[in-house]
Amino acid sequence: MGFGGVSKGGKKGGKDGGKGKGKGKDGGKGKGKGKGKGKGKDGKGKGKGGKGAAKVVVEPHARFASVFIARAKDDLIVTRNFNPGESVYDEKRISVDAPPAVAGGESTEKIEYRVWNPFRSKLGAGIAAGIADCPIKEGSKVLYLGGASGTTVSHVSDMIGPNGMVYAIEFSQRCGRDLVNMAKKRPNVVPIIADARHPMKYRQLVGACDVIFADVAQPDQARIVALNASMYLKSYGWFMISIKANCVDATAAPEAVYEAERERLKKDKCKPKYQITLEPYHRDHCLVVGQYRKTKAVKNE
Repeated sequence: MGFGGVSKGGKKGGKDGGKGKGKGKDGGKGKGKGKGKGKGKDGKGKGKGGKGAAKVVVEPHARFASVFIARAKDDLIVTRNFNPGESVYDEKRISVDAPPAVAGGESTEKIEYRVWNPFRSKLGAGIAAGIADCPIKEGSKVLYLGGASGTTVSHVSDMIGPNGMVYAIEFSQRCGRDLVNMAKKRPNVVPIIADARHPMKYRQLVGACDVIFADVAQPDQARIVALNASMYLKSYGWFMISIKANCVDATAAPEAVYEAERERLKKDKCKPKYQITLEPYHRDHCLVVGQYRKTKAVKNE
């Protein structure tokens, strides 16, 4: 019979264990002084005592209404899964009991959250690094430039919910296939295979937006953001641009590149509010957040 905790292999390791790491039908792992871990048909435990996993508590983020924190051994950033039961990029999913509808009642429903890996997402890295504000929220209309295969787009889909919409622009046909497949199960995602340098080509698909998020990694990315902002971003709408220093100028220092890109944005009515470096999640990257003003503010006399 297998054991979930410490197997009793004996000093000699038993017939199944011997001196090595034998795996018999009974699940015993004889090793040395009998400290093996049972992995047989009956043994499901791991480690001493066969303790279960600690309970995970999910709490709302202190600053962002559509982002949550999973409190466990390590705190994790999570978003509420718009498509429960499905993963997008093999990320972990966490299910917790829904709050009871009536005080004193017991909840029978489950809420599923998806773990957001900041090493695979510029927006996730910005949140993990301590970004001051995130304009993407429930019900937002978001224009996402550089959607790739949909990793971050799927989390934006979670954040905006059923009343929002994210228009994901991707130029690569290969990545676009993954983006389209992801969008089939998320009605609040509109995948568009097009070049973000020519925003007129998708004018019939995209409406007025509250936020532009750009992760295009191109030398003229500031110009690309300004072009799309002039067509689709509401006045005083927000833009978020991930700047990769090496893609703009590989010979200059990253800080100098960031400053030059901010100045280019200012010339096109995009007013940066603040920036944050994405270290250690993404090397030589920063995230710039600002507002777009189609008309100059008029001062009251």
